[in-house]
Amino acid sequence: MLADLEKDWSVISPDSLSESWPDTITENEGIISAVGNTPLIRLNRVFPNLNFRLYAKLEALNPGGSMKDRAALSIIRHGIETGQIGPNSVIIESSSGNMGIGLAQACAYFKLRFICVVDTKATSQNLRLLEAYGADVDLVTEPDPQTGEFLQARLDRVRSLLRSVKDSFWPNQYANTLNPQAHHQTMKEIVEAFDEQVDYLFCATSTCGTMRGCAEYIRAHNLKTKLVAVDAEGSIIFGGPSAKRLIPGHGAAVVPELYQPGLAFEYVHVSDLACIVGCRRLIKREAILAGGSTGAVVMAVDRIKESIPAGATCVLIFADRGERYIDTIYSDPWVKQNFGQVSHLWDEGEFNRGR
Repeated sequence: MLADLEKDWSVISPDSLSESWPDTITENEGIISAVGNTPLIRLNRVFPNLNFRLYAKLEALNPGGSMKDRAALSIIRHGIETGQIGPNSVIIESSSGNMGIGLAQACAYFKLRFICVVDTKATSQNLRLLEAYGADVDLVTEPDPQTGEFLQARLDRVRSLLRSVKDSFWPNQYANTLNPQAHHQTMKEIVEAFDEQVDYLFCATSTCGTMRGCAEYIRAHNLKTKLVAVDAEGSIIFGGPSAKRLIPGHGAAVVPELYQPGLAFEYVHVSDLACIVGCRRLIKREAILAGGSTGAVVMAVDRIKESIPAGATCVLIFADRGERYIDTIYSDPWVKQNFGQVSHLWDEGEFNRGR
């Protein structure tokens, strides 16, 4: 069900589900058993003649289609196990897409009602996926009047719903430390695949859960891995002015509470156009249909590849699927409308690394 700010969710009470409520959570049963342990593949074609090894961690192959499945399941599981979430709880979260879908999947599995607060930049594909899982979609149509940003308006809406909806629970992906803790396992999977010999890890930033979780694992195990954080131009996570962004899924207009200085070895800002170029090059050269933040990660490698030592092992986290961007990144009319005729940038020419 799609709704706007006038919807009164407080009048909705979920059906009693005590008969199906789990006494224990068995990790090796059902769809939740497929979360994590995603494949790593070698990338041989996206950048010809590299003198270092390039691999991709395919988080799109989580059952909900993105790496956010890990944090969503971690938070919901912990809430159930600690009694913070019961059979009649209502889960409420703000999301631009992937976390919402991950939570919708987990809530559908555990028979929980879920209200996902989105804004007008949410793609039609993501909205339909949320509704297919049975989520109630609460649409914020106006940005925050003080900041001009939708994220702050969505967070304000979540807080309003928490006050009015009985037995509500906020996963709070922006501040909940279970978000980064879920990615200790992500990093563990990566380093074990290479016997701890990973020189560079590239990951996109948004809530900072992935970056912080991987960084914490690297530090705790005294690994030599250098973490490269990939942020969007117009995001304020690493400083700089806020600006309009067209590609959702990475960057933030508000510095997340999970952010800590010094987590990354370095950071790279990538433009919307560069995200598109990275995605289009990836599908053209590697036959991988990936989401916008993956395009950003690919172009971050392009930006700094000359500084990476010969023989290094580099791993890129590919966060989500490209089907969710079919009407934008992979739509020639949409790209032309917003950026002009730029297909030569992935068909033949070299992209301006300054972007």
